[in-house]
Amino acid sequence: MVIRTDRAATDAQLETIAQQLGRAPRGLAAVAATDSQDRPLVLRMAPIVDDAPFPTLYWLSCERLKVVLSRLEAQGVIKELEAALKQDSEWMAEYHASHEDYVRQRWDYMTPAQRDTVERRGFTPLMRERGIGGITNWDQVRCLHTQYAHHLCGSNAIGRWLDTHYDVAATIP
Repeated sequence: MVIRTDRAATDAQLETIAQQLGRAPRGLAAVAATDSQDRPLVLRMAPIVDDAPFPTLYWLSCERLKVVLSRLEAQGVIKELEAALKQDSEWMAEYHASHEDYVRQRWDYMTPAQRDTVERRGFTPLMRERGIGGITNWDQVRCLHTQYAHHLCGSNAIGRWLDTHYDVAATIP
């Protein structure tokens, strides 16, 4: 069961996140989604981390999901997805809408001060044009982890497909 939270991490969640990542998180803005035990599944990241643009709004932190998605990537699912998208213009349009949702969310979550920094530093095109995981070509699929993280926190055509074809959601307690 996924619970969308979008709230500051508790001390217990920060400990869990450090275990999940193998280090303390940098640029953590909020815990975006948890499982039924309040363990973080997805982190919402700041737009600028260590004085550079962070390419991902949503970061998948759950080890079980990372393993499942890594295995799918190793099986060639990304190539399968890209081929299927090219054959289905309606699904491709849904996928483009996923990128649009992601870009909109990333911009909307920024504080006025963050937007000012982004604009002043010339990062606006990057934040307004790059999609899920920082991708520039919205016809391609990069990293199932970023797609699925967005799926758990937004509207994502690839995440829905992964749940339909591989029941990824079943690995979430």
